[in-house]
Amino acid sequence: MTTWKIVREKLRSEFGATAYRYWLDPVALITVEAGVARLGAPNRAMRDWVSQHYLDRIQAFWHAEDPNVHFVEVVVAAPDSASDSGAGSAARPAVSAGGNHTPSYNEPAKQNPRYTADNYDAPGSRKAPCHPAPVSTGFQTASAAGRGAIGSMSDDGISAALDPRYTFDNFVIGKPNEFAYAAARRLAEAESVPFNPLFLYGGVGLGKTHLMHAIAWHIRRTQPHRTVIYLSAEKFMYRFIRALRDKNTVDFKDQFRSVDVLMVDDVQFISGKDSTQEEFFHTFNALVDQGRQIIVSADKSPSDLEDIEERLRSRLGSGLVADIHATTYELRLGILESKAERQRVELPQRVMEFLAHKITANVRELEGALNRVIAHSQLVGREIGLEMVQDVLHDVLRASERRVTIEEIQKRVAEHFNIKVSDMHSARRARAVARPRQVAMYLSKQLTTHSLPEIGRKFGGRDHTTVMHAVRKVEELHKTDPSLSEDIDLLRRMLES
Repeated sequence: MTTWKIVREKLRSEFGATAYRYWLDPVALITVEAGVARLGAPNRAMRDWVSQHYLDRIQAFWHAEDPNVHFVEVVVAAPDSASDSGAGSAARPAVSAGGNHTPSYNEPAKQNPRYTADNYDAPGSRKAPCHPAPVSTGFQTASAAGRGAIGSMSDDGISAALDPRYTFDNFVIGKPNEFAYAAARRLAEAESVPFNPLFLYGGVGLGKTHLMHAIAWHIRRTQPHRTVIYLSAEKFMYRFIRALRDKNTVDFKDQFRSVDVLMVDDVQFISGKDSTQEEFFHTFNALVDQGRQIIVSADKSPSDLEDIEERLRSRLGSGLVADIHATTYELRLGILESKAERQRVELPQRVMEFLAHKITANVRELEGALNRVIAHSQLVGREIGLEMVQDVLHDVLRASERRVTIEEIQKRVAEHFNIKVSDMHSARRARAVARPRQVAMYLSKQLTTHSLPEIGRKFGGRDHTTVMHAVRKVEELHKTDPSLSEDIDLLRRMLES
């Protein structure tokens, strides 16, 4: 079985047969070259939909099967648009990761004459089209228009594309993100460097990438003479490795050290990559010395990044560090209202309140759930209501209900070690209290998506360094103390059941 077939099966299993049939089955493999897998969608709308809703999972599944593939992109690759597929790759047989031939879009597909819209009976309904037209989202993604369409660096494809939805006007502000938003806005509007670097951090799907795109869009619109590069740390590493392989590091250095604004997303991905860290450190210093702006994002604060050189960690924390906390109910409700208004969809207030209460992990998951509901309504023609939402999102809601909270962890650990829940927040340092508190902090880090500062606040307003020390201490004891290790494993099983 080829890598693409394995990935397709995983997608079918995760997203279900209906979503797979509508959106993923029409997508075909074009090429796998130089660490990039290129997929072809039959039209622009489907390409945009797949890129927005499924590309992250496709890339994760593919990289798990073939670590040599670093990126996956989706292009339009229909018989009449071979030029859209990149370097004419659709004009020849595609090569899968396993080396087997996969039909390209220029090869005629064998069609079964029975499989027509008129012959399809949807369960429990009248005739319905087998492959409904995709819902157009009204935007283009990284695989679409203008790869690197910012500044004068756009022609060589260094910079990743910007999502036109991610602007300051479309960013919903609340207490968890107001400081990060204010910092990003101040930087984008400044003509000189206000702080260097700006370091944004927070959990997955809380708005870091949105703010970075918003900064780039604002600079592009108001100061078009400034050159901007925006890319992920993973892509920075990939380009650096390619420069080493091609013995072309001089051009690489010139490209990255001559820009006005360098934006690197998810910098935690260079953890443990010594050569990439070395190059990034020197690029960082060169730009700062020239008075150029650097903006970085990560899932943790600079001091909490693991396997990052101390000198680089110190540099990353030398400017303004702004964290984005987990969303509140009010912020989630505001996001839903804003998204529904922009998509011109009427959502009943009860539905928005239900989603805001139930889907609490991050904004990305909330948006995904909303898009799923809207797509189902438009494709099937079913009115949006509570019953419909519970039916369409049954898997998402079930997963959300199983999500462990810090409060639940504190309660379980307190009961297990026969202490009071209030001891989790107290200043008591007696071993009989301190050790269970450390275990609870450790389990909070392992079983929730909260950052170390967020966990610290839940334990009596403790500093994130205290939580970090507790996590490391329990990790050590887990290996050396059989009794405590048994307690931790038991608690984990109880919390995850």
